Amino acid sequence: MPQDDINRQVYREEATELLSELETALLELEELPEDMDLINRVFRAMHTIKGSGAMFGFDAIAGFTHEVETVFDKVRNAELKITKPLLDLTLAARDHITLLLEDETANPEEGQRITCGLVAISDQPGASMTEAPTDAPPPLSPKKPLGPGIVHIIFKPSPNIFTTGLNPMGLLEELEELGELQVIAHTTEIPDLQTLDPEACYLWWDMILITEHDENAIRDVFIFVEDDCELSITLIERADATLTSSDCKKLGEILLERGDVTQEDLNTILHKQKRLGVLLTEAGVVAEEQVRSALAEQSALRKKCAKSPQTRIEGPAKSSVRVTADKLDYLVDLVGELVIVQARLAQSVAEKEDPLLKNLSEELERLSDELRDETLSIRMLPIGTTFSRFRRLVRDLSSELGKKITFETTGAETELDRTVIEKINDPLVHILRNSIDHGIESPDTRLAARKPETGTLHLSAEHSGSEVVITISDDGKGIDCNVIRAKAISKGLISEQDELSEKEILSLLFEAGFSTAETISNVSGRGVGMDVVRRDIEALRGRVVISSTPGQGTTMTIRLPLTMAIIDGLQVRVGEDYYVIPLGIVEECVELVRKGIALEDRRQIIDTRGQIVPYIKLRDWFGVKSAPQAIEQIVITALGEDKMGLVVDEVIGEYQTVIKSLGRVYRDIKEFSGATIKGDGTLALILDVPELIHAASNAKIEQQLQ
Repeated sequence: MPQDDINRQVYREEATELLSELETALLELEELPEDMDLINRVFRAMHTIKGSGAMFGFDAIAGFTHEVETVFDKVRNAELKITKPLLDLTLAARDHITLLLEDETANPEEGQRITCGLVAISDQPGASMTEAPTDAPPPLSPKKPLGPGIVHIIFKPSPNIFTTGLNPMGLLEELEELGELQVIAHTTEIPDLQTLDPEACYLWWDMILITEHDENAIRDVFIFVEDDCELSITLIERADATLTSSDCKKLGEILLERGDVTQEDLNTILHKQKRLGVLLTEAGVVAEEQVRSALAEQSALRKKCAKSPQTRIEGPAKSSVRVTADKLDYLVDLVGELVIVQARLAQSVAEKEDPLLKNLSEELERLSDELRDETLSIRMLPIGTTFSRFRRLVRDLSSELGKKITFETTGAETELDRTVIEKINDPLVHILRNSIDHGIESPDTRLAARKPETGTLHLSAEHSGSEVVITISDDGKGIDCNVIRAKAISKGLISEQDELSEKEILSLLFEAGFSTAETISNVSGRGVGMDVVRRDIEALRGRVVISSTPGQGTTMTIRLPLTMAIIDGLQVRVGEDYYVIPLGIVEECVELVRKGIALEDRRQIIDTRGQIVPYIKLRDWFGVKSAPQAIEQIVITALGEDKMGLVVDEVIGEYQTVIKSLGRVYRDIKEFSGATIKGDGTLALILDVPELIHAASNAKIEQQLQ
């Protein structure tokens, strides 16, 4: 691929991340319109998108983004206030930039509409977000940037700055345009030739700038590298300050204030007759560059500055590397193959009595386990990357439906496999839209029911063993099971004679084509959605459960596996066939006691410590022809509050399972979620326990025997 195409693709990826950050900042800004840090986040995101866009040939994006950046520059300078129309237009601008990333000619009319709206707002300063209540507390004063004057700047770039395509000298030249600049380069960290990396940057710079610009203008110079460097900006003297001769500090005072020398070092050197700067340099207390920097500060005639702590990073700075998802998936596949080979090797070594081979096999197992864990951790991402997308959905949809909704999230730091995160987005969108449309009432209805007019929608995530539990709850009107039952009867899903529990009635919501909406809108009412939700979640080896209290609200709980690549499993045998049960749902293993058995379809029940647990005999279910064992084992699995036993001939033990797809030919076989390769090279099928239980619950024994 040509380098220009690579650069443009890298820009698209970085711009997508910045747009996500921009949307989050804008939604937070709607709640905290006076927060200067949020305003600066929005401005810098726009500035970066514009600057990088112009650099890589995205001229349409650079030109369009410039208009938004101009407006927020006025907001930064207190010439404009944050208003809801401004945020609406900026969010629309964010969406338009997303389109321009794929096609720079996309929807020019929308771009023109947004631009005209921003210009109109920019020409009418002074509008506030909303009328503040008279009894509201005064807003907190935002942190103001440092004003113009004499500024001390320390700039230490990351050693890998050259690999990003940036030249530090260009930044210094841009800084020089802001005023009178004195630059001192520090060379003490340059290694000898034997260890020098010609592509690394070992220099860092001390600068004194006399400028009429404020801190924001200075930081804008470093906006592309601020997150990958050490940067300190300290105001030494304001431009409007009046100096006297007493304000001209001595060299020793300046070095003391900077922390470059101690008072003890200074007192020792002062007893000598040479000039202080020469003495300090010869004594090895400070480097020559440090003295020259202090002299530059002295020549600028500034007051004593507040000492700001600086964090020095020992050794190379930490950096991140951007790789494509395909390469990461291929790496996981290779690790999976390594795990399989290691298992085969361990089984072969177990058959021999060679201490050396045994030690090597154990060492390989340790290394492969560590490599597996580290590789899988690379694929783990915080689920908050998905949560942040939904705040915009709730904002726009609640406004469209005329509802007031507070959206809350917890557990955004909970990590989940990247593949699972990508595929869970659509089911969560369906559930959230249903909660907003069907669940939370209009403000008038809520007030009539003696509820706050603003509803609450809560989205949370947490780890539970080898699973992640995602919960979506609202404080709306809840679900009336009588309405669900009547609708199901009218659609022929059940008969009037059927006796269903509350849980079974609520599960009808997941049937295809089922909807309780009275009218069809662009939000709901077409009977499409909840069946897709269940199908998509089950495709991830997960499950979803509904609970509801009429008048109080509804909660949907989704349980998902942490990873889709390698899992810990329990290997079992039935006849000559081997199966793997995900270890996360295994509760215990017991022997089958043949008494108190009752037939119901293909299920039986067993009493385990006073609790009745139904079980399935896998031998009968899969039609295994060989004779059963004299003593069979039951693996008790737990899915939430539900338990189910699986009868097998033998429980072999734990097995590190590399999941392999069965392929499209077997896509209609629901009882298996995949296959894995055993240590001897043969296959073992991975049981999809939720689907197996679901199939067993719905099947009739007579149909199975035909």
